[in-house]
Amino acid sequence: TTLFRSGATFSEQIEWKNENGVAIDLTGFTARMHMRDTLEATTPFLTLTTENGGIALGGAAGTVDLLASAAATSSISATSGVYDLELVAGDGVTVTRLLEGLVTISPEVTR
Repeated sequence: TTLFRSGATFSEQIEWKNENGVAIDLTGFTARMHMRDTLEATTPFLTLTTENGGIALGGAAGTVDLLASAAATSSISATSGVYDLELVAGDGVTVTRLLEGLVTISPEVTR
């Protein structure tokens, strides 16, 4: 389970490496991440993508930088949910789910 704090800046860097510890080149990839109350929920409470600036890919370094501003997280009212992070290869067809899991949201007290 991942802890996420509403009302605070969320910043995380992930490195994608192969089984030999060599970085996967993410040049030409895009990425998307959703957090939802439940798997069946139709609307995510947080969406990060390379298109909306919430995800930056580090090319040959294989890094994935996730970023959500404090303003963006302050509207989250959920207390728990599910998430996944998908990387889409340059062919637009090959999708790799890099992360997935449960998230617990710590509500903001200071507003």
